[in-house]
Amino acid sequence: MATRSQLLMACDELLQPQRFKDYGPNGLQVEGRDAIRHVVSGVTASLALIDAAIEAQADALLVHHGLFWRGQDGRVTGWMKQRLSRLLAHEINLLAYHLPLDAHPTLGNNAQLGLRLGLVGEGVFGEQDLGVIGVPTAPLKDAAALAERIALALGRTPVLVPGDPQRPLRRIAWCSGGAQGHFEAAIAAGADAYITGEISEPQAHLARETGVAFLACGHHATERGGAPALAAHVAAQLGLTHQFIDIDNPA
Repeated sequence: MATRSQLLMACDELLQPQRFKDYGPNGLQVEGRDAIRHVVSGVTASLALIDAAIEAQADALLVHHGLFWRGQDGRVTGWMKQRLSRLLAHEINLLAYHLPLDAHPTLGNNAQLGLRLGLVGEGVFGEQDLGVIGVPTAPLKDAAALAERIALALGRTPVLVPGDPQRPLRRIAWCSGGAQGHFEAAIAAGADAYITGEISEPQAHLARETGVAFLACGHHATERGGAPALAAHVAAQLGLTHQFIDIDNPA
């Protein structure tokens, strides 16, 4: 057993959220009971995940996407009331870490995504050093081969804009989630291909014009690794039990 403060301190020491300018509060978002025995992790604090955490008798829920974001309306009505009322009624602590969880060099979403895809990071790039650039552990013939590897690892077929089909994939950049806006920084960093969760209208043109392949693999699919890795680490450190619950999301 550990206390809420010990769990929060362990997460904060690992992720150092004060280093990041983020879109919402990192750390404890909803206060529950003080005694922590069982931690449930997941990607997003949706109603489905909260209900699953209640069923699992969780004392704390650790997620990547929490409840509160910059620019929200602020009123506790509708879906927000439903989620908060469940957490409060069952005294479940909600801990959420956004950019700090993306960026952690071993437990973060980017690090875990690289492991799953057979990529070794050699450096960082982009805003707040959130992107990673490195090399594949096994040779890749072309962007189509990379797309096949991603489909096998993540269980979904990515959107592929191949760029120059003759271009060797020596250096690959990646940044989980909705990081399509980091594509130009990846190109500037010398990437031959860029992996992220989403694609917007400009990226297809940039891929074709620069020859750098762009692969959109799903926001949720690219961010499934960080929360369970962090939760498993701190649970082992504090003598807690941990369970990852994945709520499917096609996005």
